[in-house]
Amino acid sequence: MVVVTTAKVSEMTKTTDFDVFYRSEHAPLYRALAMTLGDSDLAAEAIDEAMVRAYQRWAVVSRYDNPAGWVYRVALNWAISRLRLRRRTLPPVQAAADELRLPDPVLAEAVKRLSTSHRAVVVLRFHLDWSLEQIAAALGVPVGTVKSRLHRALSSLRETLGGDHES
Repeated sequence: MVVVTTAKVSEMTKTTDFDVFYRSEHAPLYRALAMTLGDSDLAAEAIDEAMVRAYQRWAVVSRYDNPAGWVYRVALNWAISRLRLRRRTLPPVQAAADELRLPDPVLAEAVKRLSTSHRAVVVLRFHLDWSLEQIAAALGVPVGTVKSRLHRALSSLRETLGGDHES
């Protein structure tokens, strides 16, 4: 006879809920972070670390309005800390054109040239289709900051692209 305690049932439910979250959010979050950082290896490490932390705190994280935003923010913070420890600057975006999967290589190149903070809001808004509020929560900044970064990023893209592309 197998005895299943309440603690075991609770742990199994936590694991199942987290598995569903992981399967649906891991790949999009990885791609968004890789585009933001410009380093797919660092993004993979960061997302893995953030997912482990999310699992450890799943009882709390699962109740957030945007658990994926929390994971993105933890991953981004972890990656930035890792870069600081290595005492190097952010590398140029290497495979962003491929990872963005944009039909226009000129647009992909223009996005790669944006600053990390501007690229992050563009990626989260247009690649993950997050609301301004979700982006603000994930980046830990006010909604007004997200709006201004998005406005500046889009203005920069228009200038770079010569106004020939729709935004």
